[in-house]
Amino acid sequence: MTMGGQATDHQGHRARLRQRLLERGNDALLDHELVEYLLALAIPRRDTKPLAKALLTEFGGIGGLLSADPQAIARVPGMGDSATAAIKIAHAAAIRLVQARVADRPVLSNWQALLDYLRADMAHHPIERVRVLHLNTRNMLIQDEVMGEGSIDEAPVHVREVIRRAIDFGSAAIILVHNHPSGDPSPSRADIELTRAVLEAGKRLGIAVHDHVIIGTEGHVSLRAQGLL
Repeated sequence: MTMGGQATDHQGHRARLRQRLLERGNDALLDHELVEYLLALAIPRRDTKPLAKALLTEFGGIGGLLSADPQAIARVPGMGDSATAAIKIAHAAAIRLVQARVADRPVLSNWQALLDYLRADMAHHPIERVRVLHLNTRNMLIQDEVMGEGSIDEAPVHVREVIRRAIDFGSAAIILVHNHPSGDPSPSRADIELTRAVLEAGKRLGIAVHDHVIIGTEGHVSLRAQGLL
C-alpha cells in the first residue's frame, strides 16, 4: 500500500472514531481508542493505535497513563513533546472537571465529589503525597495544600507544621489526605498515630479534624468511617 493509501486509511479510521464519540458520547470509545485519538491530534500523520496500546500497557491503564510523570511518558518510544503534552493536557482537564464539583459547596455534604477529585488526582501518583484540606466554619474548602512527599511508601509530615498552617489560613477544620502507591488504602499504624496526634493538637486550638482519607488504586479508606478517629 502506498503512503498516500495509508494516510487515507488512518484518516478514515479517525473519522469513524470521531463520529462514534460525537454521536454516542464518552462510552462509545474503548480506553485505547480514546488515547489513540488523543495522540492523533498531536501526531496526525501516523497510525497511533500501536502507540496507544503500548502506553496503556506501560502505565497499567488509562488512569496510570494520564497521571504519569511527563518524563516517564516521554521515555516511551514514539512519544515526543507534543504527544506527551496531549496526554498531560487531558489529565489537567479531567482534574479541573472534578475539582470544579468540589469548589463553592460544603465539603461534608459533597463528599462523593471530593472523593472523585482526590482519586483522580492521587490514586495513581507513584510516590506518597500528603495534603491537607482546610475548611472554614461553613465547611467550605479554603485551601488544598500538599504538605509533604516521600519515598514510595512514606511521606514525612510534622504535626506542628500542619497545625501552624491551619492557624495561618484561619481554618476551622481540616481533612488529612494521603495516597498509598501500593494501591492498598488500608491504614498503617503510623497513619493512625499521626491522625490522633493532629487531632489532639488541633483540639487545644479549636481546630477540628474531620477525617483522614487514604487513597489507593484499589479504593479509599476513611479513618472516621472505620472508627479510628
